[in-house]
Amino acid sequence: MREYAVLWHPRAPAKPPLGAPCNGCGLCCLAEPCPMGMLVSRRRTGACSALRWDDQGGHYRCGVLEDAKASGVAPGRWQRWRAKVWLRMARRWIAAGVGCDADLRVD
Repeated sequence: MREYAVLWHPRAPAKPPLGAPCNGCGLCCLAEPCPMGMLVSRRRTGACSALRWDDQGGHYRCGVLEDAKASGVAPGRWQRWRAKVWLRMARRWIAAGVGCDADLRVD
């Protein structure tokens, strides 16, 4: 078992149990990027560069999803279509809606 530390925001929610709905703790993305994170971060280890802290909500959010949602409201049919496809692909690659899949020990 490999052990390492991650810099976790002090106000981040506690990691949910495996399979429980995501609460935005961000631990999975801080530990290593998902397939989508590898693409946008251009790295296979370490924290995902797309991870963003939401100060108002007090949780982490995927920057890829947030950017795709924002670009979906931009004018232009092509832009909206491209954002919709990107959002669908990003949700699948980060396993959105599947539940917590971070098998990590928190001390």
